[in-house]
Amino acid sequence: MRTTHRFGMVLSLAILLFSTSMLAQEEEKAPKYYTVTTFHWNMDYEDFDMDTWKAMEKEYLDHVTMKNEHIMRSSLYLHHTTPDNTELLGVQVFDSWDAIEKASARNRELAKEAWPDEDKRKAYFKSRRAYYSNSHSDEIYRILPYTKPLAEKATKELILYLRKGHFAFPKDGDGDEIKKLRTEYMDNIIHKNEHIKAYYSAAHYYGADGTESVEAFLFDSMDELDKMFDRIVELRKEAWPDEDVRKARGKLAQKYFTQVHGDYIYSLVHELSK
Repeated sequence: MRTTHRFGMVLSLAILLFSTSMLAQEEEKAPKYYTVTTFHWNMDYEDFDMDTWKAMEKEYLDHVTMKNEHIMRSSLYLHHTTPDNTELLGVQVFDSWDAIEKASARNRELAKEAWPDEDKRKAYFKSRRAYYSNSHSDEIYRILPYTKPLAEKATKELILYLRKGHFAFPKDGDGDEIKKLRTEYMDNIIHKNEHIKAYYSAAHYYGADGTESVEAFLFDSMDELDKMFDRIVELRKEAWPDEDVRKARGKLAQKYFTQVHGDYIYSLVHELSK
């Protein structure tokens, strides 16, 4: 996959360094945080069956996640092109930090309501856990206010492309400067790029790496992902015809980030989304 011509992509999260107060102005019930749990398949499970796994996860989704008023959205993604083929991502969205804590307790209550018989409840969760290894990790991110939301709930598999970068924390960083770059990027690149089905940006809040920034792109197919990069080149030239201006913008944006980033591709299990 091509990784060139990504001037615009490095801008998406730097605004958080200087303008977190913007998030406080969002509506009370607006998405503010999302959690990411990275699971791993139990590769030694001999009775593995994808249809059975989906059915078990759908049962939990219907009886617990869908009824949990503290969870705004929930989705599950499978490895597509990442360094670890055992990976699954569980993503949940919340409107407050308090909601994250309440959701866990509410899950336990709803599980008891769904499976009131303790023995049957234990048997269900034992069978469900058998699909996963004991290894997992958790991260919490703060959602940034600039997005291109999914127009409607997915009814088929979608491609999720994650780009993870790292803040450079420049001493001469300027909030107005990066806000202007960010707004122009969203208006001229993201919103005009017809190949991008949805776009979300976030930054580290709680987890292993305090410098981490994340951009999430959703596509109908891998072909649309590839087309996005060519379209970015075209849109940049349309928005800033002068090559020297484009180069200056790229140089200005790069001071806010290190030159290290990672690319990850997953596929959405649309049947298991809230």
